Amino acid sequence: MKSPEKVKDHIVNWLTDYAKKAHLKGFVVGISGGIDSAVTSTLCAHTGLEVLCLDMPIHQHPDQVGRAQKHIEWLTSKYPNVQGQKIDLTTLYDQFVQSVSQTNTTPSDTKQLSLANTRARLRMSTLYYFASLHQLLVAGTGNKVEDFGVGFYTKYGDGGVDLSPIADLLKTEVFALGKHLGVSQTILKAPPTDGLWEDNRTDEEQIGTTYGALEWAMAAYDKKMDPAAMTAQQKKDFEIFLKFNQQNKHKMLPIPVCEIPKDLL
Repeated sequence: MKSPEKVKDHIVNWLTDYAKKAHLKGFVVGISGGIDSAVTSTLCAHTGLEVLCLDMPIHQHPDQVGRAQKHIEWLTSKYPNVQGQKIDLTTLYDQFVQSVSQTNTTPSDTKQLSLANTRARLRMSTLYYFASLHQLLVAGTGNKVEDFGVGFYTKYGDGGVDLSPIADLLKTEVFALGKHLGVSQTILKAPPTDGLWEDNRTDEEQIGTTYGALEWAMAAYDKKMDPAAMTAQQKKDFEIFLKFNQQNKHKMLPIPVCEIPKDLL
């Protein structure tokens, strides 16, 4: 990143202009304890507008909860326009699981993925509850690789937002901006995770390769690079990228509309 300060100013100005044109007071951000939500919330704090940071644990690993709480404490101590709140959704999630599990005979691996996505959707509903309550915008925390490369997010979960301030930044660029903004070393060094699994699996473990490799594969895809020019490892990473990119198109493209021929209306 050539100029983190200029990138920061550009995003902050964009956020400020958007909120003012929407006639809303500021932003609500879900804080996970990871780099994306830390950078997004810090950028929102720089606007000077109201910022509500929500920590929404659901059977969360203590490390994730600790990082999220410390980041919120850091923001609220530094920026008077920021408030933090913890909304424990564990009981609500457990009640949902109990309700749907009584007649559920779906294979366990499919069921676990469905429940992981349910966590994200419960958090999205919570964010929008507080957004409506306080006249705020839900600020998304997705980066470019996740949002437009591999579709690594939950449809109508963490993908359900009003605006996406860091979605044009690669993961490595988000880390660089986080370092510039003063995000804690604990968060900067933590392996990225979506926090949706009880075994605390990382993003890279789920995907099967590193974010650096995905960034390379995304660029190779855009340049229409010939696979014959790739090394064995590059081919493997490229195939992983293609698999996620193709199977998650339904998230990354606009919702298809069945257009009715005029002569039928």
